[in-house]
Amino acid sequence: MASSGKRRARGEGSRVSTRKGEAGPRVNLYDEVTQRIIAELEAGRFPWVQPWDSRVTGGPGLPMNALTGRRYSGINVLLLWGAAIGGAYPSQHWLTFKQALEAGGNVRKGEKGTMVVYADRFVPEAEKTKARETGEDAKAVPFLKRFTVFNVAQCEGLREGLARDPAPLPEREIIPHAEALIKATGADCRIGGSEAFYSPGGDFVAVPPQPAFRDQINFYRTAFHELSHNAATRIMPRGVGMARSAA
Repeated sequence: MASSGKRRARGEGSRVSTRKGEAGPRVNLYDEVTQRIIAELEAGRFPWVQPWDSRVTGGPGLPMNALTGRRYSGINVLLLWGAAIGGAYPSQHWLTFKQALEAGGNVRKGEKGTMVVYADRFVPEAEKTKARETGEDAKAVPFLKRFTVFNVAQCEGLREGLARDPAPLPEREIIPHAEALIKATGADCRIGGSEAFYSPGGDFVAVPPQPAFRDQINFYRTAFHELSHNAATRIMPRGVGMARSAA
């Protein structure tokens, strides 16, 4: 693993000021976060009543640091939800590279981490000095700091009890002709996570595991619903726009 990746994973991210005249690094980090959020919004998550039980898919609870138990918040929730779905991880628990070592294990070789950010404010020494001289309030400068985290499913050798494993799911109730139809579409159909959606940007369909559905037949109904959005990008006029706006 590259040393630069380890530094980010261990929380040694660079501070990014929002001072006027220092827009270069700020725009890079802000743009990166913004583009990831836009991609998640374009994934087509719609608030209908879902026919599956999210409690057995690892969601939709907030992502949590597996070592400290602290829940992530803000934009990090969207970033980590998207990463968990994209990687089909069964857990909402995350660790930095260093924390995985502290937990007695390690990140598996070749695994790619997910960026999260920490936002805060600090008062530069120059502002403190100016405030003392003028009697005015010191101006705090907002900043973002990036970190890299890994899902516990990307780690090995972690001590027991660090993160609760999800309850085992029942056997699938497979319908052969429905499986054949899904395969015949040629679509990238990813099973896992706690959301069902079609991602126009990534051109893939995501559906929770079939045993998570209270009536397993609804797995196929949900899959075909999402596959219809995928079809819109392939065979319908203005397909991409239609898929993005479809409910």
